[in-house]
Amino acid sequence: MVGGLLPAGTTLPPAPHLLVVLLATGGVVAALRRRRPGVTARRVLALAPWMALGSAAHVLYVVDALPSLLSPLAGSPTVYLTVGSLAGAAWLAADAASPDRVATTLAAAGALLLVPVVAVAAGTGISSDGARWSAVALALTVPLAGAAWVGLTRFRPEAAVTGAVGALAVFGHALDGVSTAVGTTQLGFGERTPVSRILLELGPIPPVPVLGEGWLFLLVKLAVATAVVWLFAAYVRETPAEGYLLLGFVAAMGLGPAAHNLLLFSVAA
Repeated sequence: MVGGLLPAGTTLPPAPHLLVVLLATGGVVAALRRRRPGVTARRVLALAPWMALGSAAHVLYVVDALPSLLSPLAGSPTVYLTVGSLAGAAWLAADAASPDRVATTLAAAGALLLVPVVAVAAGTGISSDGARWSAVALALTVPLAGAAWVGLTRFRPEAAVTGAVGALAVFGHALDGVSTAVGTTQLGFGERTPVSRILLELGPIPPVPVLGEGWLFLLVKLAVATAVVWLFAAYVRETPAEGYLLLGFVAAMGLGPAAHNLLLFSVAA
């Protein structure tokens, strides 16, 4: 019964891999708690490449393009701990080496790791249809997310305090919604998360061009994301460090799956 509540493909790695990941994660968390590096909006935004890195690594897992030694580390949900521990270690190293340039160093490190992972995925073969629809999804998301952010900050001006991190959360969930709708409607992909699958399979719903019946899923994603950003506004204003960090987690829950969709469509459609 519990398995029916989890996304399809959820697995645990072999015990040795799981032990390594848990020890690495525990060690990094302990080090972060001990050092307590400063948390700012710029530093949370610098984690965006790392959010995409986890998704890209999981795509390599899905298309079986990883060495057998590394493959278990990129399964779901293990990949989140794997990349999270790497990002935390990079943050600690950047804070120790140059506290004034943490955001730049953290973003650059994530991007340098992301590029070869995407290149390996692309090397397995590019689907012209998948790449085209991924580009369409991205192009549609920009104005939709922009309109949602403008509407939110005008209707609830206090939400503007979340700044670029709040905007990233809205954009990430908008991109997840659009890419999921496009993938199911145009490319025949299925949704692995049970709750999302229920929304996508509700009927009868009148379809719209490009998004098909998936427009309802997108609408729900945008409504939830904007509501969460608005609710986090007071938290960010009163406790910026914790507020930005948790809002960054919300952004990752949208941007990560969205990046996974776009790359997977491009190589496996």
